[in-house]
Amino acid sequence: LPEPGGIARLEGENGAMLVWIVLAIGLVLVAEGLLYALAPSLARKMAETAASVPPATLRLAGIGAVAAGVVLVWLGRSMG
Repeated sequence: LPEPGGIARLEGENGAMLVWIVLAIGLVLVAEGLLYALAPSLARKMAETAASVPPATLRLAGIGAVAAGVVLVWLGRSMG
């Protein structure tokens, strides 16, 4: 059971994976938040541009981003 007022300690392989997932989501939110905080007009322009791109092109870009992310995670895990 977690300590009162504290965060439960995650142990084992599943706990470690959950920590990595939380860290990854946190980093994505930091990166997106920085874009909106530092360059809101650029973020708006990027959204407008994305709205005009055909869905097939967006899907292909999304698949490419997922593939790049998987490769980066694989590289990071193999280095550590």
